[in-house]
Amino acid sequence: MSLRTVEMALATPGVDAEGRPLRVPLGAGDGDGPLPEPGAEPMLVNIGPQHPATHGVLRLVLELEGETVKRCIPHIGYLHSGFEKLGEYRQYNQIIPLTDRTDYLSPMANNVCLAMAAEKLMGIEVTERCRVLRVIACEMSRIISHLVWLGTTGIDLGAYTPFLWSFQERERVYNLQEMWTGARLTTSVTRVGGLMADVPDGFAAGLREFTRTFPKTLSEVDTMFTRNAIWIGRTQGVGALTAEEAINYSLSGPMLRASGVDYDVRKDRPYLDYETYDFDVPVGEHGDVYDRYRVRLEEMGQSNRILEQALDRLARLEGAPINVDDPRVILPPKALAMSDMESMIHHFKQVMEGIKPPAGEAYVGIENPKGELGYYFVSDGTAKPVRWRIRPPSFINLASLPRMCEGALLSDVIAINASVDIVMGEVDR
Repeated sequence: MSLRTVEMALATPGVDAEGRPLRVPLGAGDGDGPLPEPGAEPMLVNIGPQHPATHGVLRLVLELEGETVKRCIPHIGYLHSGFEKLGEYRQYNQIIPLTDRTDYLSPMANNVCLAMAAEKLMGIEVTERCRVLRVIACEMSRIISHLVWLGTTGIDLGAYTPFLWSFQERERVYNLQEMWTGARLTTSVTRVGGLMADVPDGFAAGLREFTRTFPKTLSEVDTMFTRNAIWIGRTQGVGALTAEEAINYSLSGPMLRASGVDYDVRKDRPYLDYETYDFDVPVGEHGDVYDRYRVRLEEMGQSNRILEQALDRLARLEGAPINVDDPRVILPPKALAMSDMESMIHHFKQVMEGIKPPAGEAYVGIENPKGELGYYFVSDGTAKPVRWRIRPPSFINLASLPRMCEGALLSDVIAINASVDIVMGEVDR
């Protein structure tokens, strides 16, 4: 230490011998009042933005008094995805791969919503077999998304075995998705006016076997968790929201229904003939972490029921078309494009110029695993949208996190955050 540094320390109040400023406790003046009691100063703790336990690159700044959360401030924006802006520079079918990457845990359902929004803009009515296959895609997505939530939330709270059960079942669905689309995560299964391909031979039998055996896994999870004293102690009464609060926060999906609000887009604003399927909408009562678990567990059973009914309809529609009969919207078969001049022209113009919906705007919302997913398009009559706006359920549901965390313990924040079931690709879109 130099002599100059020592002189500065002696001459400058509030500076130590190294020249660093001393920390003065909050509320401590120049001797006018007593110093605060030890531990009375609030502590700021960062949770995230590393991935484990925050379910994505989410940063939570917690103000703690002891182990009690006084304030929770979520920080987002670490992905910089820019999906909505990217969509303004792409043709409508070229946007579909972007939807795979928003909520990458339910890509098929995102694909379906995008196609439906573009079809509403163009006034297109898809075929019956296409509607059935889209229902299958949506309900498979609901199951695999809830399985990820179930397994990872179990790990967050100290239960490892259900994680293995849920991911084993999820792998079976992924095998079916790969059989259908050639991809496991980024499926891009829909096209405006139809689908990229029909399901191959063996798909229906494989899905039928899954629906037959999947309820056994749900029963095992129910046995492990539902009446487990540790699980109940960590989830009941934690992060509770009343029905009024859930509505005021514009929550949707299991987050809303766990608080006792009976709202499901499939029932209240039906699409894809959902009104003709027999299924129930699980509704909770207390709006806590436990009820959100019960709602999602029951939803997987109801999705299994829908899949069984859809498979019966699929068998009845064997050989029916999956795409609308309009070469201006759907690419003609390659053999026809190579042998018929008119088909080749349609193929060339659609690939080079894209589908051109009329000028206007359209919004379509569907019941995604995490809540209501909405896509809003504004068209000026060209092949690319002027605006593409996403209503992401994860982003909106996340707004309720500070309210749920206030007054909770630090360990409860992990359970509460997991119960929201966010995916950051949708938050930082």
